[in-house]
Amino acid sequence: MDKGRLEAFTDGVIAVVITVMVLELKVPGTPTWAALLGEGSIFLSYILSFIYVGIYWNNHHHMFKLVRIINGKVLWSNLFFLFCLSLFPFSTAWLNQAHPRPAPVPTVVYGVTLLLTAVSWGLLSRMLIEADRGSNSELREAFGTDTKTKVSMAVQILGIAMATYTPLISCVLYAAVAAAWFVPDQRIERRLRAR
Repeated sequence: MDKGRLEAFTDGVIAVVITVMVLELKVPGTPTWAALLGEGSIFLSYILSFIYVGIYWNNHHHMFKLVRIINGKVLWSNLFFLFCLSLFPFSTAWLNQAHPRPAPVPTVVYGVTLLLTAVSWGLLSRMLIEADRGSNSELREAFGTDTKTKVSMAVQILGIAMATYTPLISCVLYAAVAAAWFVPDQRIERRLRAR
């Protein structure tokens, strides 16, 4: 299968995910700055979710530039990744129901969504490496030990564990992981420049 079709399908699903998330935003009840500011936490959670989806979209494109071959395992792992991304509108909307402060259970579910997406990303990466010459893959060389991903997942697990007691701190941890990944993956960027 042509990897371009897989990328186009992924782009379409991601566009739908973002659209559904923005449709969950409600117009403030009154036309005042105070009413808009009163919805601040809802906008912040939307922005955080949008950034996460954008990070995955950006890195998906970078990652696929380094591979030449895809197979059935890649297709299924990409579908699992898209399934996890499709949970963002639900978990973001539920997190917002406890507005203005996050509640424990929705914060846990949001964190699990983030962690599940990270796990699916790791699976997709492994399937791409396996399909594209295994240990000789450019993607494998670019990822190296993948410490950044492991640390990010550990921080997300910490956020999930803390959500029962301090959901706001959990959201800060989730945002810290997004901030760490905001710039496109430099390991892949360096590899692409070296070609």
